[in-house]
Amino acid sequence: MGTDQWVHILGTAQGQYDIFYGVIWGTRTAFRTGFIVVVATLILGVIIGSVSAYYGGTIDNVIMRIVDIFMTLPYILAALILAAVLTPKIGRSLLPALIALIAFGWMGYARIIRGDILSIKERDYVMAARVIGVKDSRILFRHILPNAIFPTLVLATLAIGDVVLSFAALSFLGIGTELGYADWGQVLSFARNWITNLGTYWYIVVWPGLTLVLFTMGWNLVGDALRDVLDPKMRGRI
Repeated sequence: MGTDQWVHILGTAQGQYDIFYGVIWGTRTAFRTGFIVVVATLILGVIIGSVSAYYGGTIDNVIMRIVDIFMTLPYILAALILAAVLTPKIGRSLLPALIALIAFGWMGYARIIRGDILSIKERDYVMAARVIGVKDSRILFRHILPNAIFPTLVLATLAIGDVVLSFAALSFLGIGTELGYADWGQVLSFARNWITNLGTYWYIVVWPGLTLVLFTMGWNLVGDALRDVLDPKMRGRI
């Protein structure tokens, strides 16, 4: 094994970009983008869905029609367009892609939390709180939401892997971090120049691709475990 092979353990990509560096430090980028997008979309979706379900009527109809409009948009395509619009104004960084993924990623949480709150808000303890004059905000955020949030938290855990895949897709298409930044999608994008010779340069695709698969699979397993712990129907089977 030559000296260059010891320096670049997993090989190099375009412009002597070290794949080992991209895979290892790209994990930091994956965790950062995954948690930021999921937390932001979770908070936004929970607030919108909670207000919609609790007040009902015209407010619920208006909010849900807005949610329906957003859900008709192709997620990746809409995020790609918004990120492409924001990049010249903000500059190449994590921010344009993060804003785009947050803008089109909150609707699922809003719909799920709305359905749970619609059933919980009719329970006796909620009625009793209304009768004694408890404020709507306190009823919603102190009594209803803590009992309705668990299915949404499970969905959020499962969504971390999806967010990382979406961010990698945007980066692969050239929307996202600056050239040379540690990001799995960017490492995969370097393979486009050798797409006809992957028999020789297979490692450009295999290492970042395998890392993405394992990362997403790991968060799916965490989400399944969290669902088993929080779902009352599953506790008797464990």
